[in-house]
Amino acid sequence: MTDDRTHETPAPAHDDLPLPDYDHLPVGTLAHRVRPLDAGALEKVIAYERSHGNRLPVLTVLEQRLEELRQGAQPSGGDPDAPPPQGETRHGSKATPQTAAEPSPPDRYQGTSSHPRG
Repeated sequence: MTDDRTHETPAPAHDDLPLPDYDHLPVGTLAHRVRPLDAGALEKVIAYERSHGNRLPVLTVLEQRLEELRQGAQPSGGDPDAPPPQGETRHGSKATPQTAAEPSPPDRYQGTSSHPRG
């Protein structure tokens, strides 16, 4: 990873980002969603992230991809316009109220002694 803050791109407006609904993308899908972006588009997303959320896991994914591009990788695969996978929350969980486990009553330890009752 390279820290090129001296050459930072000014933070774009949300509507100028190359990824639709960027703020609502699950982190788990981010690496796939940025694959078709070129270095310039990725720099826009990084500048936006740094000035808004500044989330380390997100910046790590974005900066790793930018470094790959700088080392000769080509934009490929993925689809920046694709919606997040069906059933995932914005944090990547596939749990829904319909699939969540039923809450169980708290366990209550009845015995306070190591001696058996009786």
